[in-house]
Amino acid sequence: MPIALAYTVPGQQSELEELINGCANNNRASQEKLYKLFYPRMMGVVRRYIDHYEQAEEVLNNGFLRAFQKIEQYTFQGSFEGWLRKIVFHAVSDYVKQNTKYNEKILLVEKDEYVEKDLADKLYYDQLLELVQGLPDATRSVFNMYIMEGFSHREIGKMLGISEGTSKWHLSEGRRMLKEKIEKLQLHYKK
Repeated sequence: MPIALAYTVPGQQSELEELINGCANNNRASQEKLYKLFYPRMMGVVRRYIDHYEQAEEVLNNGFLRAFQKIEQYTFQGSFEGWLRKIVFHAVSDYVKQNTKYNEKILLVEKDEYVEKDLADKLYYDQLLELVQGLPDATRSVFNMYIMEGFSHREIGKMLGISEGTSKWHLSEGRRMLKEKIEKLQLHYKK
């Protein structure tokens, strides 16, 4: 369903604004339309952190529920998708905190070694995503938050209840593990 976000006639609401206002009035049809409109993009956010589809869908639904409960707080300033993404991400963060055990408080940070460029260039996005989803839960969460979402180690530490050093270790460990997995794929050509 295409939605005109850029141009509106003065005095008229865009379709998205109508959906948002309908959701604020607890209109189930508006909630369903908004859910279906943003489901694919928000599921993409969730799946970067949670590899099991059923769990990802549960977390996403919790995120949408929170958004519907707080939708009257959206002020139509800035991107609605960005506002929704932030709420969904907090649902993911809460899930990760509740379901991931951080038993080690490792403060050492390894030097990252880079994967040869020709190896990384030959991976398709889906293959790379599959490799990332194969990382241990804590490492995958930190890796995604840092690399995909752009959070700092300080922010990650606060959200997950770990130290900055532990966040840095998980990122380094994730990079090391991905490098090993990519090298095992033997994607380089003989010269």
